[in-house]
Amino acid sequence: MTGTNLALYRKYRSATFAEVIGQDHVTVPLRQALAAGRINHAYLFSGPRGCGKTSSARILARSLNCAKGPTPEPCGECDSCRELAPNGSGSIDVIEIDAASHGGVDDARDLRERAFFAPVRDRYKVYIIDEAHMVTTQGFNALLKLVEEPPDFLVFVFATTEPDKVLTTIRSRTHHYPFRLIPPAVMRTNLEMICQNEGVRVEPSVLPLVVRAGGGSARDSQSILDQLLAGAGADGVTYTDAVALLGVTDGALLDDMIDALAAGDAGAVYGAVDRVVEAGHDPRRFSIDLLDRFRDLILLDAVPDASERGLVDAPGDQLAHMADQAVRLGGATLARFAEIVHNALIEMRGTTSPRLVLELLCARMLLPDSSTDSAAVLQRLERLERRLTAAGGTETASPPPTPTRPETAPERPAAAKRAHAAQPTATVQPQVEQRPAATVPAETGPAESGPPTPKPEAKPEPKAEAKAAPTAATQADDPAPAGLLDGTDLRRLWPQVLDVINRSSKSMRAMLEGSQVVTAAEGAVTLAVAPGLARRLAEERNVTAIAAAITGLVGGTWRVTVQPSDAKPSRPEPGAEPADHPSRDPDPRDDDDYEPVPTAATKPAADPETEAIKLNTTEFDARPVE
Repeated sequence: MTGTNLALYRKYRSATFAEVIGQDHVTVPLRQALAAGRINHAYLFSGPRGCGKTSSARILARSLNCAKGPTPEPCGECDSCRELAPNGSGSIDVIEIDAASHGGVDDARDLRERAFFAPVRDRYKVYIIDEAHMVTTQGFNALLKLVEEPPDFLVFVFATTEPDKVLTTIRSRTHHYPFRLIPPAVMRTNLEMICQNEGVRVEPSVLPLVVRAGGGSARDSQSILDQLLAGAGADGVTYTDAVALLGVTDGALLDDMIDALAAGDAGAVYGAVDRVVEAGHDPRRFSIDLLDRFRDLILLDAVPDASERGLVDAPGDQLAHMADQAVRLGGATLARFAEIVHNALIEMRGTTSPRLVLELLCARMLLPDSSTDSAAVLQRLERLERRLTAAGGTETASPPPTPTRPETAPERPAAAKRAHAAQPTATVQPQVEQRPAATVPAETGPAESGPPTPKPEAKPEPKAEAKAAPTAATQADDPAPAGLLDGTDLRRLWPQVLDVINRSSKSMRAMLEGSQVVTAAEGAVTLAVAPGLARRLAEERNVTAIAAAITGLVGGTWRVTVQPSDAKPSRPEPGAEPADHPSRDPDPRDDDDYEPVPTAATKPAADPETEAIKLNTTEFDARPVE
């Protein structure tokens, strides 16, 4: 008859202090004390479960009673070493007591009576009291005198997960060694060694899931790996099998949620929630995994080399995408999202509708304007700073604007002048039609009022922006292919689209800083950009260049619509002319900051010399006020 297989946590249990992983702060001082012969009569090992407390207590007893000891390196050949090996039968002079069931005063009195008998064979009689915090106060009091003044051959080792519950008078008479959780990098190396020894192929992306599920406990991590190895097929342990068995959230689903939050796409956010519920995942578990992802993104935003330092454990191909997500969201937004999810996890305890709580936390993340707390205000401030940075960087990157009319516009606030510096709206008066062409600025759009004026020689467009326009023009008549990408897919590729645009026009790339894909369907793309740049980017040559960049990366034919980032996405009525149609120029009266320019009918006439002076100073008046 075939017996059961030995569990991995028993098969790979440490036999010497050198084999204990992640506890060098404990094993090194103990080995030095053994080498120097400074043996104490009582030790207290404390720490989380599964981190090596009981195993280290057995190793200590093995080192004390070795035939060549006391020694930090047991020989493994004498009777005591073989009996105290990880799978040994046990020694008569090493007594293990479970205080959870033997913690009363009667058990303590019985131990005290037997402790004074000398060891049968070995050098020391060692009592290992596991779960020492379960000993009652009366039991500790009964042991107090024995622990204070034990015989020379008696050694106590207390192991506990809650050292604060050990009686203070007992704790003060011991050498306290606090054990800690095992670091993820060390735990992953140990699991890789076990997989290699077991001869089972495991995908690299599986081990981070096991390490995170184990929570820093060697025993828990090895037990989880043992379960995965037991159910492995011909291909070994795959990522899909591990996700299904452990109940963790698939990384692709987390990526979709983060990308949708970065783009402010409410439809994609609630679509991800629906996929979580339809797949049978626990909303609370998804929230925990989402909080872990926010933690990784916060570290990547604050410490770009967090992966090299071991602060973030993720596959290499996923780190690049996570770094891009951290940049798009920003530190303030990530901190607010993490706080919202953390508070929602507390609300999920005992709730009758976990899905509702999950949807509510998504609503809070999507609506920072509805909250007045400091985190929401900081997120809105960060968003405004990004817009201002993008708008400020464009003034030097784009060609200087030229006014269309020499008439000086009415005085506006400084903020309005900065926002509309690229679109001056001065009007050319009829009196200056006979002036030389060299003194009349070139026109960039149709005049709002007054008779037509002669057009001077147009300035050449920037070379970088002119390169992309012919490409899109040659593809404008091609039919849109089937199976175009949707908004979620295009948001993932948007950084690559920006790289393509940067190679052809650095000024346009600067204007698109902070832009986001709002919708993408049936070859139509809607972009949200900084409000001060929306009108400029909506020009035909700019939207054509953006469409050409998308086509060059993913193929197909695309129509691009640009809107301010604070506007709601709108869909044109059937048969209506699109906003970026080449036959329509943007009307300055559509702007919220538009103020009518006084005309000849509303003000007294001026002599020709005064108009000439105004004409010569128009260019200076149109500059933005610093």
